[in-house]
Amino acid sequence: ILARLAGLQPECARQWGKMDPAQMLCHCAIALEAGTGDRPMKQKLIGKILMPFFRSSILGEKPFNKNSPTDPTFVVSEPRDFEVERTRLINLIHRFTERGEAAAGKETHAFFGRMTGQEWGELMYKHIDHHLRQFGG
Repeated sequence: ILARLAGLQPECARQWGKMDPAQMLCHCAIALEAGTGDRPMKQKLIGKILMPFFRSSILGEKPFNKNSPTDPTFVVSEPRDFEVERTRLINLIHRFTERGEAAAGKETHAFFGRMTGQEWGELMYKHIDHHLRQFGG
């Protein structure tokens, strides 16, 4: 992921969606902040209801679908500084991994609720991978 982030450029064309590369980096950082504990979340009612039906498909090996719905909390539509956001995301990735599975397992996801540290890691990898593929990375 870090090597792919290093190769990402601000002028990369998106393959789908509405965000530009800088907005995507900010979006991924906001999502990762839930896993680091910087952005505490409570599980939303819709997640409590639907989570049993989607958990295995989202946390499984299959990559995320293009144009998947985005939680409004994580939508980024205003212009962002590419290098600032890339640095922010890289720093968050380091913090997330340094904190380890036990710390991640204490955080709550807005849709899935409580997850293990392993599940947090898999979800964050899949999310960032999804958005890097969005820009050909």
